[in-house]
Amino acid sequence: MKVLLTGATGFIGSHVARELVRRGARVRALVRPTSNPQNLRGIDLETIDGDLRQPETLRAGVAGCDAVMHVAADYRLWVADPGPMYAVNVEGTRQLLRAAADAGVRRVVYTSSVATMGFLANGSIVDEETPVSLKSMIGHYKRSKYLAEQEAVAAARKGQDIVVLNPTTPIGPNDIKPTPTGRIVVDFLNRKFPAYVDTGLNLVDVGEVAKTHVDALEAGRPGERYILGGENLTLKQILDRMSAITGIPSPGFRAPHSLAMLFAFFDQTVTGTLRGREPRATVEAVRMGKKKMFASSAKAQRELGFQVVPVYAALREAIEWFRRNGYAPAG
Repeated sequence: MKVLLTGATGFIGSHVARELVRRGARVRALVRPTSNPQNLRGIDLETIDGDLRQPETLRAGVAGCDAVMHVAADYRLWVADPGPMYAVNVEGTRQLLRAAADAGVRRVVYTSSVATMGFLANGSIVDEETPVSLKSMIGHYKRSKYLAEQEAVAAARKGQDIVVLNPTTPIGPNDIKPTPTGRIVVDFLNRKFPAYVDTGLNLVDVGEVAKTHVDALEAGRPGERYILGGENLTLKQILDRMSAITGIPSPGFRAPHSLAMLFAFFDQTVTGTLRGREPRATVEAVRMGKKKMFASSAKAQRELGFQVVPVYAALREAIEWFRRNGYAPAG
């Protein structure tokens, strides 16, 4: 099987690339010329220059492929100009799906996000059937991913074979950017986590996410969404686990959301607006933190064979990788 993979240089995408090759697939990676190729080292695959904002490169990318795995996305919780994010996440997805349909690609696996789910303020565990709408999406990243997912679902309703995967919060090695979740780990390792807020995430081993991406090439029903998650943990529980692994003290002060909002407003204004750099905290991130992002992966377990595993080992691997690669002092 020949597979076009977008996002191969990124965190999830690089793990998907390795798993595809391990199982004998021929992989063509669509890579922007400006992307960091570090995560592709040692992977036997073909690369082709391309960009989700350039439809002609997408047509060249899908040519001769049996399947498409669309993992790429502009994943940032703060942007000075949201236009490019929508161009990549929404319009890029629309154009790639169109190119795949025109080329007769058998199946598309689209990587959405758990961010598109309908989380509740009371911390209830949600699933694919929990009601949700665009108005409940906080921030441009969530809104763009929600709109992109709607493109995939709409194309599936018209007959295109598309399976939608919704990873929760992956953790593990090779988070080169790092992602917002990886920055939590890096900040902790660098002792820049003096306090925590009352929020929660579902952490999932990125390796298990990658395995199920490849499984989804054959499994799953077109047009269906599948949450790929692991353990539902409060932020304090995550910090405590990192403390147990590293010996670094876990913060004991729980900051009220009002204080976190004040810090985020200051950081976003000074670091973001005035200095033009990505802030450590944003107003929208604090707003999102009022909802615990707890989710169930029961549907993926039933239909895709997904396995929910403890994330302690993946968290340890992430810590070791960040330390080996100079993101934090060696332990």
